[in-house]
Amino acid sequence: MRESERREEREEQEERTYAVLESPIGPLLLSGTGAGLSAVEFARDGRPAFPAAGWREDRSAQAEALRQLAAYFAGELREFDLPLAPRGTAFQLAVWRELQRIPYGETISYAELARRVGRPRAVRAVGAANGRNPLPVVVPCHRVIGSDGRLTGYAGGLNLKHRLLVLEGCRLPG
Repeated sequence: MRESERREEREEQEERTYAVLESPIGPLLLSGTGAGLSAVEFARDGRPAFPAAGWREDRSAQAEALRQLAAYFAGELREFDLPLAPRGTAFQLAVWRELQRIPYGETISYAELARRVGRPRAVRAVGAANGRNPLPVVVPCHRVIGSDGRLTGYAGGLNLKHRLLVLEGCRLPG
């Protein structure tokens, strides 16, 4: 068994806790393990995301993530400082790490993100990795926009992406 398979097996066996944050953009389901925050899930069609079978509700385990997200939405926090434990391929993890380097209130294009991860011709692959980010808001995939400055693709919908960018004071076209 390869090391990556052993790590995935350990992660699957590790207890996952969750908590729900009522936010200005709707309820957010936060989940994680002892290694850190693993996912932030948006409500879908007006319905909150549901925890998976076997997850245990534990607001104390998610207390710091809850506190920092509340501070972000209140305009009091510009950079998250949380242990993160997203699961993805090496390429996805590299893209998600680069997303964390985009400063609050700024945007970059997908092409620029591809350049920053050292894969300037892989704009579509970078876009796909961006779209699979399991930690939206915390890992700010909303700060990536089209080369023409327009908002494109967002798991929570373009309205939500627009609201997050406005919250951060980004200058948007139109």
